[in-house]
Amino acid sequence: MNLVVDSQVVLWWFSRSRQLSEPARRSLADPDNRVYVSAAVAWELASKVNLGKLDAGQLVANLPKFLLEEGFHRLAISTDHALRAGMLPRHHADPFDRMPVAQAQALNCPIVSADARLDSYGVRRIW
Repeated sequence: MNLVVDSQVVLWWFSRSRQLSEPARRSLADPDNRVYVSAAVAWELASKVNLGKLDAGQLVANLPKFLLEEGFHRLAISTDHALRAGMLPRHHADPFDRMPVAQAQALNCPIVSADARLDSYGVRRIW
């Protein structure tokens, strides 16, 4: 199964945080699942590190390498993704959260996220 993950899940996965739910952890660890990390996630993490709002400089500096080591796949933002995200209802104001939703919709797959506000977009959420 394909999965799209949000920024918080990426942080929790790579920090081995106990905040990551067990269903989410199992889904990400399942070798039969293809885990996608949106370019929007990388952009959000880098932006927050640059602004001093997030202490994850090592993760950001090495994210491509870490994704490769984990077998996660990079998900580029296409024009179709951008249009879909831009047209989503404003249930969630943060564009960094709406882009992975739009990509999960486009791929017709679940999103792995702790954010229950994403449920209003009609995507299956694993948490």
